Amino acid sequence: MYAVIRTGGKQYRVQAGDLLVVEKLDGNAGDDVAFGEVLMLGDGGKVTLGEPLVKGASVAGTLIETRKGEKIKVFKKIRRQGYRRTGGHRQIESVVRVISVAGGGKTDKWDGKVDLTTKLELDARARNLGERNVPAPKTKRADKPAAAKAAPKAKAAPAPKAEAAPKAEAKPAAETKAAAAKPAAEKKAPAKAAAPKAAPKAKK
Repeated sequence: MYAVIRTGGKQYRVQAGDLLVVEKLDGNAGDDVAFGEVLMLGDGGKVTLGEPLVKGASVAGTLIETRKGEKIKVFKKIRRQGYRRTGGHRQIESVVRVISVAGGGKTDKWDGKVDLTTKLELDARARNLGERNVPAPKTKRADKPAAAKAAPKAKAAPAPKAEAAPKAEAKPAAETKAAAAKPAAEKKAPAKAAAPKAAPKAKK
């Protein structure tokens, strides 16, 4: 069973279970939508035409999302005038899952489950980007076992002071250097004193 409906100034041929993209409709994701302008009903070989609408016929659906459509390019030009303008447009559209088609005393229903996953999410999954709206789970540091927290930290034993021995050895070395320097100074002093002074020049 199928129907031809009119919405947003356009006509669509639908049947139960179809995914329909129409002009923007009022409502939020998950809301029920009803199309009352049914122009024609078809059931096998039997066709019912409206005058202009089929009385008692209706099409019900569920609104999945309202989004922007594909971008179209708008280019304007006036020849020989150097006038060129480039623009674009994205029409707002609604996505509807058709649940049932009723008319002529019959009702054709779709038994599936409506999935409210948006096209943006499906595109992200196709590019292996995962779910965009679901935040990553936060890891807590409190997940560590309590036994590890209760165990006291062992204090490191104080290292033996090895600096005292080198200091004690350094003192005798300094004393030996000073003692070795003193005789050398004493030897140099007599050499300077023994040097004869130059005799004064005799005056003529």
